[in-house]
Amino acid sequence: MYERSTANGIPGVSFLTQEALISLGVERNQTPETRAPKRNTKLKGDVSELRVAAALIEAGYAVSKPFGENQRYDLVIDDGERLQRVQVKTGRIRGGVVLFSCCSTHGHRRTQLMTRPYTGQIDLLAVFCPDNEKVYLVPEAELTRSKSHLRLVPPRNNMVKTIKWAAQYELA
Repeated sequence: MYERSTANGIPGVSFLTQEALISLGVERNQTPETRAPKRNTKLKGDVSELRVAAALIEAGYAVSKPFGENQRYDLVIDDGERLQRVQVKTGRIRGGVVLFSCCSTHGHRRTQLMTRPYTGQIDLLAVFCPDNEKVYLVPEAELTRSKSHLRLVPPRNNMVKTIKWAAQYELA
């Protein structure tokens, strides 16, 4: 058995297991109620996807979900004349703007964070913002390669020439 005798250790538990628990944020005498909640980005994305689908249906679109998760888009919408591929993102309000990502990010190996823009692979990016409960539809041609934002309030410097106002993209 790989046990190390330490004054602060948990008796009868391998030091490797103890180190793994500590690295996960599980410390001695912690209960599920006192442990910091783990970020569940998959759940947040699923909620955003459902909220966007519901808003699109309410707006009169027929909504389809591709089988599996191997596509670069989350939904397909039909307005009666054409089909469009929609990627869903969750936005956050910070400093008077809705911030959102315009690319997918993968960090599975923790050595290098990989980002892939959606250029040419989607038609619309739908942003659900839980802070104000609104859905925004941004055409793919207006996206940047990494992050973007939609302004909710006028900027303090009064420069408004190239601003993307959130109201112009809001799904009504």
